[in-house]
Amino acid sequence: MNRQDNLMRALGLAQKAGKLASGDTAVRFAAKAGKAELILLAGDASDNSCKAVTDFASYHRLEVVNCLDKRRLGLAIGKAPRAAVAVLDKGFCEMIKKNI
Repeated sequence: MNRQDNLMRALGLAQKAGKLASGDTAVRFAAKAGKAELILLAGDASDNSCKAVTDFASYHRLEVVNCLDKRRLGLAIGKAPRAAVAVLDKGFCEMIKKNI
């Protein structure tokens, strides 16, 4: 099993545990509320999405990591394609970082 499969599995577990926020609005809300630990940004996100996510992440002092593509990011969490996902738990954050 490769790192990408492990990453997708970790994201699925975090989603089932309710420790992810996905989609632009939910990710922004989690960041503003101080709940986000890490933001994952799809490698094929549009330039506008990338700028918006990195700008508000920078403002809220959050790390942004590029990984997967929108389709795989959504597939990993059982949703439609997603450009951004916020990890809301330190334990899952560490598990995900190991597999990036």
